[in-house]
Amino acid sequence: MTTHGGFEPVFCTIVPPHVLDKLAQAEDPALAGPARRTLQRDAFERTQRRLTTVIGAAAVAAVADGKPQRTVHDARHGTDLPGHKVRGEGDKPGKDATVNRAYAGLGATFELFLQAFGRDSIDGNGLPLNATVHYDRDYNNAFWNGEQMVFGDGDGEIFLDFTIPIDVIGHELAHGVTQYTANLTYFGQPGALNESLSDVFGALIKQYTLGQTAAEADWLIGAGLLAPRVTGTALRSMKEPGTAYDDDVLGKDPQPATMDDFVRTGRDNGGVHINSGIPNHAFYLAATALGGHAWERAGQVWYDVLTGGELQQDALFADFATLTVKAARERFGDGEELDAVSKAWEQVGVRTL
Repeated sequence: MTTHGGFEPVFCTIVPPHVLDKLAQAEDPALAGPARRTLQRDAFERTQRRLTTVIGAAAVAAVADGKPQRTVHDARHGTDLPGHKVRGEGDKPGKDATVNRAYAGLGATFELFLQAFGRDSIDGNGLPLNATVHYDRDYNNAFWNGEQMVFGDGDGEIFLDFTIPIDVIGHELAHGVTQYTANLTYFGQPGALNESLSDVFGALIKQYTLGQTAAEADWLIGAGLLAPRVTGTALRSMKEPGTAYDDDVLGKDPQPATMDDFVRTGRDNGGVHINSGIPNHAFYLAATALGGHAWERAGQVWYDVLTGGELQQDALFADFATLTVKAARERFGDGEELDAVSKAWEQVGVRTL
């Protein structure tokens, strides 16, 4: 398996550690217990990634034929991966809605990258897409581990089934696209860009599936994931970072929308899930300024930068922004696309070089 700049083992979760940390401190053991176990499980999986040389799912025969190769496994509430195969490519839907949602989400992600960007699966060469559902018990997360997708069922109190929001599936698989292309370092600003790119493509997959324009989209990541008792709408908002939730147990969404509020922290790999709000908001601003379907122009510019070979592993926000301006000019000329992209970064306080 080759990646731009060499391979870095990855373990990327949709729910950030700071959310689970807050939940683990809850007075109610029914809330704190699953959060603590999830944190412990995530720490174990993260360590395993570092200790293992990942060959990747490419070891399975890949055929670049423009058709997905999906396999969904059931962990049966255990932690052995991949688990028991329950649905393969072309199999009819079964009675398990979680399995069916995972299968559909893998297909929607494959479709967006193929139809909008001409990319055959996440590696560009027909990589089989594998997922495991019903992972562990009351597991409050979903992750990409460098090889496959894994989904917990949630605890039912704070988080519901992690296959419910299609953008969660798209988000995690997009980490795979980044892994196979720019391979952005998962720390600090490069890590926040890594997270943001997954939010961007997760949002685009949701919008593509629903046939929504940028104006029609809700720009929420993980809508439908939070249980009814939670005061919030989603995990993150690209439209208004910092407003996705404000809950007695979870606390308040800490994402900044501009560089004025950039968070400096050693936790969460240097705030990768927090500061991703800044490039997220820049994409939202560019996409809504251009209107129409966000994957056609703004999304194309972001994809061009991710896969163009110039984005370095340690790229900062300003480096990425500068490359988007260049990509907009190269693809669309000195028109409204260039203007929208330039203004979007200016509005979030990121200077292009």
